Amino acid sequence: MGHLIGRLAVTFRSLADPASVLVVDDGSDDGTREIAEAEARGLEVRLDTLVHETNRGLGAALSTGFEWARDNLSDADVFIGMDADDTHDPEAIPAMLKKIDDGFDVVIASRYAEGGREVGLSTLRRILSRGASVVLGLFLPVPGARDYSCGYRAYRGSTIARAYDAFGSDLITERGFVASAEILIKCARLPARVGEVPLVLRYDRKGGASKMNIADTIMRYLRLIAAGRRAMSRRQPAADGGAPS
Repeated sequence: MGHLIGRLAVTFRSLADPASVLVVDDGSDDGTREIAEAEARGLEVRLDTLVHETNRGLGAALSTGFEWARDNLSDADVFIGMDADDTHDPEAIPAMLKKIDDGFDVVIASRYAEGGREVGLSTLRRILSRGASVVLGLFLPVPGARDYSCGYRAYRGSTIARAYDAFGSDLITERGFVASAEILIKCARLPARVGEVPLVLRYDRKGGASKMNIADTIMRYLRLIAAGRRAMSRRQPAADGGAPS
């Protein structure tokens, strides 16, 4: 986690509204919770921690965070999800909140927006991430989105509430890296207005090796596309006011 809490505290001081930090510890063995709590001491930061006793995967961690947001945030609040491995810079937060203020419901910190880029990512991972976004954009287009897989996003509280009203416990069914794309696609079906701000993804700062199983991830993306296409064929277009089936 590095000094993420301290960097968030600096960013929060520039915001007009109060902010707090939620850490979801997915059964880590590196003392994530203890590190976060120790770093927060002495800082003017409210910190909540939720702990999975065993590692259940990224999708389960996202589910825990989103359920907390559903139960604790108002419609006017904003929930920002980010990785805690120092690859996502908190300096993007003010721009994301500005986009929310401009009327967007979901804002992606995007490597593919103008001014965004990737540092330290392997060629294979770059191809997979870019390829996934291109293919998803072809078969399950989300207006305003170019980066489907980056989980660094801001969500309007009302959008999270609407997503649970529409999908219930099926909002996040994926348990791996594909969960981020699943959330985005389902939010777009509400519909939700999606925008982006540029992100410099600093993968060179990541402390450990990636846990992604590339073959499994590709298969899960293909299943997500198939499921999404079936859902699209069963519902009215969102522009006509149709709700997800």
